[in-house]
Amino acid sequence: MKKAVNSLIKKSLFLGGCFLLSFYPGTKLAAQYVGGSSRSALDDTVNLSLQESVKQYAYLSEQVPKDQLPRTYIDGQVMSVSPYAWISGFYPGSLLYLYEFSRDSILLKEANNKLVQLEKLQTVTANHDLGFMMYCSFGNAYRLFQKPEHKSILIQSAKSLASRFNPKVGCIESWDEIKSLGGKRMLDFPVIIDNMMNLELLFFASKATGDPYYKDIAIQHTDKTLKNHFRKDFSSYHVVAYDTVSGKVLSRETHQGFSDNSTWSRGQAWAIYGFTMVYRETGNKKYLKAAQRMADFYLKHENLPDDMVPYWDFNVNQEGYDPVWNYDPAKYPEIPRDASAGAIVASALLELSGYVTKKKSQYYSSAAEKMIASLSSSNYRAPVGTNGGFILMHASGGVPGDVEVDVPLSYADYYYIESLMRYQNLISDKPIEK
Repeated sequence: MKKAVNSLIKKSLFLGGCFLLSFYPGTKLAAQYVGGSSRSALDDTVNLSLQESVKQYAYLSEQVPKDQLPRTYIDGQVMSVSPYAWISGFYPGSLLYLYEFSRDSILLKEANNKLVQLEKLQTVTANHDLGFMMYCSFGNAYRLFQKPEHKSILIQSAKSLASRFNPKVGCIESWDEIKSLGGKRMLDFPVIIDNMMNLELLFFASKATGDPYYKDIAIQHTDKTLKNHFRKDFSSYHVVAYDTVSGKVLSRETHQGFSDNSTWSRGQAWAIYGFTMVYRETGNKKYLKAAQRMADFYLKHENLPDDMVPYWDFNVNQEGYDPVWNYDPAKYPEIPRDASAGAIVASALLELSGYVTKKKSQYYSSAAEKMIASLSSSNYRAPVGTNGGFILMHASGGVPGDVEVDVPLSYADYYYIESLMRYQNLISDKPIEK
């Protein structure tokens, strides 16, 4: 089975970390069921959204300092960060996606300028975010241009990420020692659900080098996450803290969600995307089953709004969910949405729809369509020349700290663009790329 999966993967269309149109069982069903009776209208919406995103990012590129990368737009000002910020890879990654769609040389030039600034990050070992920082940027660049220097940077980045793996725990440490959200305890070895997204860099490194070590680490981390990060209904905890001597779980809590026992919507999005990706890389059915259970929890939750763009947490203001941070309900009379979570899930479901039964394929692709349609509407997608150059509005980064609430975010744009590109590839008849 494993050899068969690897053979199928080699025949697949690869797009930004996703095999979109593979010969894997069910993938053609996903392509068949995307759209339904409204397919033509959504096709036009997606194409227009990509065209206007190209214009928007050309505008954004004029607002960004040469040595910085855009993070958000607040009070009429583009907020930018250094290459060492965890979000640094999303902007060049978005530019590369949009170049792929448009062949706009201005966007490619801007992407290449930012890649030069990110090269030095390949030796960073201070956090787990190298997957976001390097694979979303250089991973897309290598996919498009196959430059040996990009491959080398990705391999070195994987080595740096792998240095944070603790064999006793069986996980990659997300952050160094950090205070709990309530500020009363120190977490010595915290592992966050976001970390699932960084494993794709490790899978790439094993394929690029022939060394199974990186893949083995990724699988160990996935198995431990599957064991400890989920409740019986497959909702996710944000943070699991481990004891480095015994490897045992010390606590399950949150750092960005409403409460320790709530489900932070972007955390659940990371989980759906991450486990779908791990199934693609391994062919192990337990990861596919888990990804479906996580997606089903998300899609069937009573608090998912009708437009399928989630609130920042599924359990805000609900009985039995008590925040440990200084929560003031009056500050947010309307519960903030998180468009970034919606974009991540939309992109993930388009891939997941290719690995499941006919019925499930239709269910997931239909849900992804609705999410893309909502995000592409004027409720979420900003007109060209507004929003500081960012594409989506109404994302929420860290509500407990009142940081970047109901604002545009670079990673919301990245996964939105990716979802548009994945949709186009699922419905197109163009030849399979090698």
